[in-house]
Amino acid sequence: MKRILVTGGAGFIGSHVAELFIKQGHAVAVLDNLSSGKRENIPQDAEFYHVDITDKEGLQKVFAEFKPQVLNHHAAQISVNRSVREPHFDAEQNILGTINLLEASARHGVERFIFASTGGALYGDAPTIPSSEDTPVVPLAPYGIAKASAEHYIRFFSAEHGMDAVVLRYANVYGPRQDPHGEAGVVAIFSLKALADEECVIYGTGKQTRDFVYVKDVARASLLALEGKPGTYNVGTGTETSINGLFAEFAALNDSLKVSHHDARAGEVFRSVLNAGRANANLGWQAQISLSDGIGETYQWFKSQGS
Repeated sequence: MKRILVTGGAGFIGSHVAELFIKQGHAVAVLDNLSSGKRENIPQDAEFYHVDITDKEGLQKVFAEFKPQVLNHHAAQISVNRSVREPHFDAEQNILGTINLLEASARHGVERFIFASTGGALYGDAPTIPSSEDTPVVPLAPYGIAKASAEHYIRFFSAEHGMDAVVLRYANVYGPRQDPHGEAGVVAIFSLKALADEECVIYGTGKQTRDFVYVKDVARASLLALEGKPGTYNVGTGTETSINGLFAEFAALNDSLKVSHHDARAGEVFRSVLNAGRANANLGWQAQISLSDGIGETYQWFKSQGS
């Protein structure tokens, strides 16, 4: 059993990760400022600390009290578009917040630091599809720049303090609990539109592609990272899906669903698909849930919420 602190554990991905850790018998605490996370997402058996990762004094108290062996870092500013509009805020959360956690982890003897990074936003418009971890890091927006910077700080602290580090570069994660009201999370947004019989909006031609990976598959990557070989790993399906193709999946659930196209948004890559062969070889991880099944489960979850 490990003592694991999950930052952002009241959020979409972090709550699924915390839930799986608890299911496997680990002692879990969730740290979240609830700016976008929700109290109802926090697993019942998790301790909860209402603290922001930019609050250095608050973090020290949490680490001193909970004494985590593992830090699983999911707390972040997650909108690419907001990072373009507010790069200072993005850097404050995603770079300085991560440094605060690394300093606290080093001071309190954390053994392993697991970081939720990004694939597509780091690789930009990659020359090779699917993209491996060796693909040049050429982010097109401050969000990706901040994640890349955080990765460098993690490697430094790992080398300097002898702390194991696992970086998980996620593809486009979707599933239950995703926020359908923000700019990020097209699957959640389309789910809500399909249930309300409202028009879906696609930015650009819709020919842009993404690698959609189900959140429960992603949570398993964090579980395997507890004992797996330290390193940097892509977490994706390797399957390229256009936004038009994604809309077609929802049109199959609601045959009266309409769509319109608006101007493309700044800072977004055109093609993004990840090669997760290294995660398979070193962690024993691969995606198990198909896009159709994952969308069906997500759609039913939103339906059950009365969305």
